[in-house]
Amino acid sequence: MDTAGRVDALMEGLRADLVRLAEIPSVAYPGYPEEPVHAAHDLLVEMLRGVGVEHIERIDLPGTAPVIFAEIPPPDPAAPTVLLYSHYDVQPAGDERLWLSPPFEPTPIEGGLRARGIADDKANVIAHLGMLRAYEGRPPVGVKIVFEGQEEYGSPFDAYPPTDPERFACDAMVIADLGNLRPGTPTLTTGLRGTADVIVEARTLAEPRHSGEFGGAAPDALLVLLKALATLHDVHGDVAVEGLWREPWSGAGYTDDEFRELAGVGEDLPLMGSGTLGERLWSGPAITVIGLDAPGVDYAASAVVPYARAKLNLRFHPRQDPREALSALAEHLRVLRPYGVPLTVTPGGTGPGFEAVTGGPAYRAALDALARAWGTEPAYIATGGSIPLVNGLARAAPDAEVLLFGAQDNLCNLHAPNERVLLSELRNTVVAMCAFVENYASLAAQDRAGADR
Repeated sequence: MDTAGRVDALMEGLRADLVRLAEIPSVAYPGYPEEPVHAAHDLLVEMLRGVGVEHIERIDLPGTAPVIFAEIPPPDPAAPTVLLYSHYDVQPAGDERLWLSPPFEPTPIEGGLRARGIADDKANVIAHLGMLRAYEGRPPVGVKIVFEGQEEYGSPFDAYPPTDPERFACDAMVIADLGNLRPGTPTLTTGLRGTADVIVEARTLAEPRHSGEFGGAAPDALLVLLKALATLHDVHGDVAVEGLWREPWSGAGYTDDEFRELAGVGEDLPLMGSGTLGERLWSGPAITVIGLDAPGVDYAASAVVPYARAKLNLRFHPRQDPREALSALAEHLRVLRPYGVPLTVTPGGTGPGFEAVTGGPAYRAALDALARAWGTEPAYIATGGSIPLVNGLARAAPDAEVLLFGAQDNLCNLHAPNERVLLSELRNTVVAMCAFVENYASLAAQDRAGADR
């Protein structure tokens, strides 16, 4: 039976196991019970043992859920080793009234299943297991498996791999925490924007003062803050902070109509910024006001506001140094004096971006594998989101090629109500994983033969 046939024969069991895993509310956020997270961990260990994986470890670090580490030795010492990554924790369900079915009751939909975490990232966990099952636990490459249990909230594990480089040493890694640009379009993600936070404050009065008696002369802290925030973008909505990188984007991208549907932007509203969507979303900066402290409208008094505060989230070019990007935004705000009032600027945490090196043997093997699985040439994109662990793994194995692909697609509603996965995308991802390890093992053998001649 060929690769696709082997995978098709496995799909009923893979679907059933995805349902079992998605039924577990493995939310690793503070205030949520730990037992479901550990139940998901234990179920995956059981599944790995069921496929014949003998070497399975549990990595316990302070302040985080357990990490599954498993290893299958290469079939011969010269075969390459591939590290497979996914995570088994999920986002909270949010307002369950917005769901069409209970979020932790996997529900059939046309072509797929709906549940919280079923795309992000449990389908990708099952895709890794599917590849191992297709080879009855003995793939043509060595395999290291990392299934994380607290990716969504954030975890000290992000910084752990460089402290134990031998454990994570590999020739290539498949980071399966994302997927395709759209269903049916095989996609490699080659870049992740970095992230940083800044808090900016304006304080003008000791306490509120009557707006009729004092307004017009007493400085309004909220007006001061709003004037500062208005300088962050130009009249087109492009980021106007000097020192933040922006480059043209040459890969695939959304159409305006696709993006409007994804973002829920009405046809009567413009999109912010200029240039291609790829530049605005992936190879250029974005600044979002993600929080604002100011009097609420329902309880507003007729008073001059003495204090206002905003939290900003910056996304920056995958290759830009996080400290440089954070400093550019902080300095832009510090030199402002809206209406002569100085601002208090507090830089927050950062997360580096990532840009994959393309063109190596693993990358070539993946391109061919994706084309075989979907029957069409793959696209490449970047993403505005971040996967902090990628940098930790890349530092632990600096010579390894990093491949980012998986069973999600950008219409799957990850982190939103009614998250879903399409079984066709899961099936094709498993086929692609199988074709990738076959291709990569073959290319490595050819390279060895050439070196021996």
